[in-house]
This record gives sequence, C-alpha cells and structure tokens, in this order.
Amino acid sequence: MANDDTIAAAVALGRQNAERIIQNRAQIRARRSTALRTNDRALALRVHIAAGAEEAVTQLQTSGFLAAIGDSWFDYPFHDVLKDLEDIYGYDVESTAHAGDPIEKMAYHLGQLDDFPRKLDKIKALGAVPRACLLSGGGDDIAGNEFGMLLNNAFSPISGWDKEIVQGLLSDRIETAFVTMITCIDALIRERFAKSLPLLVHGYDYPVPDGRGYLGVFGHYLFGPWLEPGFREKNFTDLPVRIQMMRDVIDRLNGILQALATRFTFVRYIDVRNTLSTVLPDAYKAFWDNELHPTEKGFEKVTEKFVAVLQALP
Repeated sequence: MANDDTIAAAVALGRQNAERIIQNRAQIRARRSTALRTNDRALALRVHIAAGAEEAVTQLQTSGFLAAIGDSWFDYPFHDVLKDLEDIYGYDVESTAHAGDPIEKMAYHLGQLDDFPRKLDKIKALGAVPRACLLSGGGDDIAGNEFGMLLNNAFSPISGWDKEIVQGLLSDRIETAFVTMITCIDALIRERFAKSLPLLVHGYDYPVPDGRGYLGVFGHYLFGPWLEPGFREKNFTDLPVRIQMMRDVIDRLNGILQALATRFTFVRYIDVRNTLSTVLPDAYKAFWDNELHPTEKGFEKVTEKFVAVLQALP
C-alpha cells in the first residue's frame, strides 16, 4: 500500500485539481448564462422527474441518472457496461469515458475530469441528482507495450513477476492515481449537489493472454494484443501458466481497489472476478472478445454486478 505521506499528497492534489476545474467551469456557466439571457429564441423546457406528478410538459422515464469516468470497459464498440446499463436496465448515463486511458492519464492529464462537471450540469439541469457515479480504470496501466517490463524471464532463477516493479506499479502508481481521482471527483460532485454521492469502482476479471486483439484478420489487429507479446518476449509460452500469473496480479489490483472503499466511505467496490470464464481450450471465448475486453455476453454478465450494487443503494 502507498505510505501515508503519498496518500496525503494525492488527496491534496485531487482537491487542488478540483478547485481549478470548478473555477474554470464557473466561467463557462457564466458565459452560457449570458448567452441564454441575450438569446430571444432560447427555449424554456419543463421536465418532470418526480413520480406521480399531476402535470408535466415532458415526462422522462428512467431507472436513474449516472455519471461516469473511465476506460474501455465503459467505452467499447457496440457493447460495454454503460451501454448495457442504458439499454438493458433503463439508466441514463452521462460519461466522459475514453477507451485506452490509463488511470494515471485520467488523474493527471485531466481531460476526462475537466469535462466531468459538464456531465453533472446536464443531469442537474433536469432537476435530478445522479443515483451514483462510476469509475473504471487501472487495466491500461498494467497492459500494453511495456507489459513485459513487469516480468522476469521464464528461464531466469527469478522467473515470474518482478516483485519490486509490480509493487511500484500497483501500490504506488495506480493506488495514488486512484486516490487523486476519487478526491477530485468527490469535490466536483459536492460542488454541484452539496453532498457526496456513491462512487462505484470495479476491478477486472481474470483475462486469458491468448494473443487476440481487437478487430483483426490473420493475426493482425487494429488494437492489441496487450499481454501475449510481453509473455512471449519473456519465454512464457504455456497459456495455463499465463492465466495463473494474471490471476495473481489481478487479485492484487482488486485488493487495492477494495481498500479504497475503506478509505472513502462513499466508495462502493464491485468485485467482478469469476464472472467471465477462463476455461480452455475455447469455452472462455464466449465471454472474452480478446485479451482485455468481454464479449456482448460477457459485458452483460459484468453489468449484472453493477446493477446489484446500484439496486442496493439507499
């Protein structure tokens, strides 16, 4: 786990980032307000949210509003967690999620965070409060071009994960970025709604590093693979061994995310492990579209875990 000084610095940075974003958003709201006051064609709409109203210009049916920040599990072609929450369960989601974003980029480059208050404003303009906010991240910090750096060669006397590098990645880099992100997100929410809202964070399930990427022909993929090249580079050729190794690092990542729910009382951790199959030789392919992303069926199974937590919220 990151030490107390590092966590304190991450919290301070999260608050500092939130203050800058809030100030910038206040200027944008002021410009928009001026534009609406001076526009004689501006529309005034009444959208009725509460059930049982006697009269409403427009009625909107929804299971609730959600705001989200995240990676490709929230932003994947055709099917992902957020699309399923909308299409299968009737939620309305405002999201800044962007496929391929590591949690480090989300926390420190601020692109998604900068746009997050805009999404909150859209929900508040309807007279609503988000049922919860959702955060997905960490997978892209582990997988990718530098994945092999986490591994000691299979032929080495110290074969397996490089413990110091993995420790630094998970307990320092990823955990610190999450603390920064969560602190900032909560401050942005409280600025808009005067209270903290439930923030759902999830780990990942156990992947199968089989060398499949996204949208490929004859082994050539538009994106990925993200894990197999690193394993192959370090002479780990046995797929069951690779699966077991990924279980170890995924369990450690989930442990860090689960601890966030203890550190922040408004955080809800969602454990999606053992939701998707890893059964060889081919059964897992019904659940895994490639090394990192579920299939349509797989995303539906993962989304069920989110809905169970959402429905249990007070």
